Amino acid sequence: MSQTFASNPVQAGERLLDLLDDVLGRAAKAGADAADAVTFETTALAVSQRLGKREDVERSESSDLGLRVFVGRGQGVVSSNDTASETLDEVVARAVAMARAAPEDPHAGLADADLLAREIADLDLFDDQELESEALYARAAEAEDAARAIAGVSNSEGAEAGWGMSAIALATSHGFRGHYLSSRQSISVSVLAGEGTGMERDYDFASARFADDLGDPAAIGASAGRRAVARLNPRQVETAQVPVVYDPRVANGLVRHLASAVSGSAVARGTSFLKERMGEQLFLPAVQVVDDPHRPRGLASKPFDGEGVANRRRMIIADGVLQTWLLDRASAHQLGLSSTGHASRGTSTPPSPSPTNLYLEAGAKSAAELMAGMVSGFYVNELIGFGINYVTGDYSRGAAGFWIENGEIAYPVSEVTVAGNLADMFAKIEPADDLEFRYGVNAPTVRIDGMTVAGA
Repeated sequence: MSQTFASNPVQAGERLLDLLDDVLGRAAKAGADAADAVTFETTALAVSQRLGKREDVERSESSDLGLRVFVGRGQGVVSSNDTASETLDEVVARAVAMARAAPEDPHAGLADADLLAREIADLDLFDDQELESEALYARAAEAEDAARAIAGVSNSEGAEAGWGMSAIALATSHGFRGHYLSSRQSISVSVLAGEGTGMERDYDFASARFADDLGDPAAIGASAGRRAVARLNPRQVETAQVPVVYDPRVANGLVRHLASAVSGSAVARGTSFLKERMGEQLFLPAVQVVDDPHRPRGLASKPFDGEGVANRRRMIIADGVLQTWLLDRASAHQLGLSSTGHASRGTSTPPSPSPTNLYLEAGAKSAAELMAGMVSGFYVNELIGFGINYVTGDYSRGAAGFWIENGEIAYPVSEVTVAGNLADMFAKIEPADDLEFRYGVNAPTVRIDGMTVAGA
């Protein structure tokens, strides 16, 4: 399968579209009034090692097809990983039967035809490098060896390295046909520092579309080792209201919470604390939050959305003001609006709205400048559990990190809880200048004043 990706990407996409055209034709003959179909083909290879010894090598190849049909306002969705002709007939029959039996949904239907993508951008998402297991083991070994070489590191949970390639195609009965290829390279390492009951764990990782963008495995490993050692001998703190500084690897969670709160499906159900806040000032005037599905080599980039709708860069927050919901066809219809091109889907469920490359833009100050002047504060680099109420915005999560004294990192802290309300937190977010695109959702270091840190 992966050889097809690498040798002839266009041929791979056209082959999948021909399959979808066949399925849609069968659905129409079976009585579907409208339909769309999506398919994913994926090849992946991953290896792992621990304490210098090789543990696992795993190669997977998968193919999955999803069909959604409409009979009147009834909707049926069926998926299959078998594309034999007789199986496709069964898939179509089941989907049509489900749609006929389903209760009418006034918001069900294909995306508006005038919103469909007419041009499919090349976003440079596909690296055809297929590494053999030996090369991946070498990456993992380099990362783990560098982590274990850090003074104070006493054990390892192992290192992993891998790559994957995917072909994605979507077709609809009202004229959309599109496909694209994507790839992913990754490396991760997790180690422990200290001894006995005083051991602490930490990790680092990298993920990129292209092998050349992945970074140095030794640097990733050394970072994991230093992070683990820095956490040794943590203290507990008294409950206090102080500024909290979020490390970038947890600050992106705040942007994810915003995405959940502005999801069209949540707004339409009335389950978002921001449901009445469109056009209002939610953040400081300097804050910008952007969603950019066309970012070249972006980890969440895609040239069209899960319903074939044209997508584009959008300001979610501009100068602190909420500009838009994230909408697919169904949630847009419920709200009397148009899709924003944020439909996301698998093969076994209907589409739902989701962000792409969502990020909080960098600010003007360094992380050190954000902490400067703090008499006391908390620098959080790990969050535990999920205590978010999206109806009220109440926020409470277990955390670990470092206590700040007089603007400097003073000592590690564990077993605390950070709490507040997302509306209040959003209004106080101050971003640093250290934004990096390491995830599908990204943020720089951020400072939020006046949060409750509950300790001993």
